Amino acid sequence: MRELNPHWDGDTVFHEARKIVGAEMQHITYTHWMEHIIGRKGMKLLGEYQGYDAAIEPTISNVFATAAYRFGHSLINPILHRLNATFQPIAEGHLPLHKAFFSPWRIVQEGGIDPLLRGLFATPAKLKMPGQFLNTELTEKLFRAAHEVALDLASLNVQRGRDHALRGYTEWRKLCNLSVPENFDELSNDMTSSQIRDKLKQLYGHPGNVDIWVGGLLEDPVDGARVGPTFQCLLVEQFKRLRDGDRFWYENPSVFTREQLAQIKQVTLGRVLCDNGDAITDVTPDVFILPREQDPAFIPCDDLPYANLRIWTDCCTDCRNSGNFRRLSSLLAFVSDVRLSLLTSKIEIIL
Repeated sequence: MRELNPHWDGDTVFHEARKIVGAEMQHITYTHWMEHIIGRKGMKLLGEYQGYDAAIEPTISNVFATAAYRFGHSLINPILHRLNATFQPIAEGHLPLHKAFFSPWRIVQEGGIDPLLRGLFATPAKLKMPGQFLNTELTEKLFRAAHEVALDLASLNVQRGRDHALRGYTEWRKLCNLSVPENFDELSNDMTSSQIRDKLKQLYGHPGNVDIWVGGLLEDPVDGARVGPTFQCLLVEQFKRLRDGDRFWYENPSVFTREQLAQIKQVTLGRVLCDNGDAITDVTPDVFILPREQDPAFIPCDDLPYANLRIWTDCCTDCRNSGNFRRLSSLLAFVSDVRLSLLTSKIEIIL
């Protein structure tokens, strides 16, 4: 951006680059990642973007931040796989998760960041099993390197929900227009494991007492999703408000030109990894899908499309073809000029 627009000051470069990165994050999250989490039904509930709605409150809900979005804890592997350029284990081997916390020196002394990135997109996430939803690295060894006694992430999540005064599991099912069970047998459609239902009955006594993080996490995943119906509902509700209530959403016609938006929509997470790794040359075509489920399993970074930043050139010989775009910094400058003008007028009136 600096090379294309040498007349920009540092503040302008920062804001324009930040605007592009934010748009890429929004596009990747909603277009490439989200369907793997909430499934096709969830995407249908989310719906297509219809434009900015000033009446929508886009802030983060308590239940989303404290419970629903923490579904991801059940997908964390107990081992951080570290792979070389040929996707084989590095000489230092893989790394147990509890040894990765508070040890950034490993990145410097044990192969850099690339082996970790390759391990993340080339190996599967943890499979949620009826007998183990969080691995023991999180429930028995969390932060062992920094604490005399290791912590338990599951108990922290439960306690956090209570500290935040979240309502119980059945209250959220009611909000989501799902059935409200009076006993644990009535949960059999969404929790098919009798072992899980019996354990909940033993611990909580009644479905109304179940913590939302526990109940939502224990539901069977919806077809094509990684979460059950309650968390699916809460995730869709939050992500829909985040999108529709955001005046600067990347698809809002007032944010980017048509040409700029086309460039942003070409970007994938694989492209981001290629651009930001130290020496990553190959990635999977879709980093959210396992290599064995794609053909070819890996492709060169050069084969991935990228955003052509020349579309953001602000000064050129023919501004009809490039440049002449809406800069966030120019808008801020305009607002500042208006405020200064109003302030000057007020001073003149006083004098």
